[in-house]
Amino acid sequence: MKFTLLIANLEDPMADISRLPGPVADVWNWQFEGACRDADPTTFFHPEGERGPSREARDRAAKAVCASCPVIAACAAHALAVREPYGVWGGMTEEEREAIYRRKSLTLVG
Repeated sequence: MKFTLLIANLEDPMADISRLPGPVADVWNWQFEGACRDADPTTFFHPEGERGPSREARDRAAKAVCASCPVIAACAAHALAVREPYGVWGGMTEEEREAIYRRKSLTLVG
């Protein structure tokens, strides 16, 4: 396979950094302040096949941690923006996030 390198402007040796994301630390620093950092991760992510009362109890325990979290809004915004598929994020379960996605899609359509 042959690759061709296209150079738009040989006169300007600088990289076009306008398309690059900002510093990674700026995007993820909120995670250092999360109340969940000191909690057992299994509180936030259900084991395969977990259903019923045990899942509801685990979700309540995770939400209790989230309720006291100083970065709950940033966590929720992240989870919704990237469509986190698993776990409790920002005080929301997978099902609660899915309901928000459905409502937003219905709002956009109707």
